[in-house]
Amino acid sequence: MMQRALDTELLNNLSGKYGSSFYLLESEIFEKNYTELTASFKKYYSKFNIAYSYKTNYIPKLVQIVNSLGGFAEVVSDMELEIALKAGVKAEHIIWNGPIKNMLKAKELLLAGGTVNIDSIYEYEKIKDIAEANRDCILNIGIRCNYDVGDGVLSRFGFDVDGNDFETVLRGIAVSKNMKLINLQAHFAKRSPKYWQARTMGMLKIYEKVLKKYGLKPERLDIGGGIYGKMPDSLRMQLGVDNISYHDYASQSAKLFADYFEGQTDSPYLFIEPGSAIAGDCMRFVSKVETIKQVRGKTIVTALGSQKNISMTGINPPMEIIDGGGERFYVEEADIVGFTCIEDDILQRGYSGKVGIGDYLVIQNCGSYSVVMKPPFILPNFAIIDISGDKVQVIKNAESFADLFHTYSF
Repeated sequence: MMQRALDTELLNNLSGKYGSSFYLLESEIFEKNYTELTASFKKYYSKFNIAYSYKTNYIPKLVQIVNSLGGFAEVVSDMELEIALKAGVKAEHIIWNGPIKNMLKAKELLLAGGTVNIDSIYEYEKIKDIAEANRDCILNIGIRCNYDVGDGVLSRFGFDVDGNDFETVLRGIAVSKNMKLINLQAHFAKRSPKYWQARTMGMLKIYEKVLKKYGLKPERLDIGGGIYGKMPDSLRMQLGVDNISYHDYASQSAKLFADYFEGQTDSPYLFIEPGSAIAGDCMRFVSKVETIKQVRGKTIVTALGSQKNISMTGINPPMEIIDGGGERFYVEEADIVGFTCIEDDILQRGYSGKVGIGDYLVIQNCGSYSVVMKPPFILPNFAIIDISGDKVQVIKNAESFADLFHTYSF
């Protein structure tokens, strides 16, 4: 699906209503990415589902799309848990990861039928107490598994699957009357598909051990997120990423599941936890050019936006400049910079081309870790507008002083 074309008239109209800077969401692209990713995995293994990573982009409309398509919520805090519940997600479709959890909220989720993935022996002891105090309720428990896949990263998340704590938790669940091991999960840092076979084989090995040694049969095997989404060639080349598709990941994981569980009617579901893979290219950030000046022979173009709005540092993000309707002139090797008082708040280095006051910078691939990581630094964040199809819908109003400071005492 192509992004909606932007022109001077449309951006001037939007700017007149929503301010000089704003995010443009295209929720239809998000939905299309979700269905394409699902189809790529189901091509090999039908018992597949997605637990969408809320931390990547928790815009309510997006998480509601996931919910409407039968996907799960992968949350890592009580704040994200509340987003899921407020968005209408049933507790049984919520999976709570993360190294530290609000155990009062975790208890509420467990008693409501949700899944809590245990990250440490300390969490296990607390959840064991919850189970013992609520013997009439079955608790859906997951275990976060930490194992080597050859990616050179020693992850800090989950249990060392060769360690004593892992065995302690498995033994405890095996003898418990009301703790049900429903989920095995793992987290990995590297996004390359070449590690996905090792992810998958490692998880299947753990599943076999858990089944044979402890008689536990998890319903879901979750091999985490870390999938490259769609991106322009300019961004891909800067990141050193090959032209990777969803099928490259599916063939290294779902196909192995299909082979391993061939002929078994009660095989577990394969889960993954994508975020950027489906949200990355569904948002653009638009920022109006406010000043142009010369500093010691260097042209500096300043826009009402910053690195804090796009979460892309050390690269030139994919960007176009759209005529705002005023006077324009050619610049050579200009730096396009943000509004903050940080020297390296540079949105584009070495830009050569036409630009004028009132022009619009349009930065692509801003759907991942942008609005969720924008701090209240110098300015509140800007509005989010969904422009899918021919409609224009306000998803989030621009933040105000009152939004940020009502919790302070003056």
